[in-house]
Amino acid sequence: VQLQASGGGLVQAGGSLRLSCAASGRTLSGYAMGWFRQAPGKEREFVATLRWSDGRTSYADSVKGRFTISRDNAKNTVYLQMNSLKPEDTAVYYCAAKWGWTTTKYDYWGQGTLVTVSS
Repeated sequence: VQLQASGGGLVQAGGSLRLSCAASGRTLSGYAMGWFRQAPGKEREFVATLRWSDGRTSYADSVKGRFTISRDNAKNTVYLQMNSLKPEDTAVYYCAAKWGWTTTKYDYWGQGTLVTVSS
């Protein structure tokens, strides 16, 4: 699976951005897609995940109610809609894919897209 993330940029606090992750190489049925982020000087952290087959989702507590992960089956693309952005959301955001829902290891990673939230 090849993943191409896009949509990052500079936004003011309180604003919104939508990240996209286009997948190619194989059908995503059976996969779970995830978004992670890594802020400067910090470890990479989980943001959200979506099970491709039925759209089931899960979120980190820090983004619940503000971020929404979704998919477009026809475009083989997963999105991360980010609303009410805060300066602490500033990070490089990565999309990833793993086989199955309960496995912990993501096998495929995109290249990352930078989100900067100014105060």
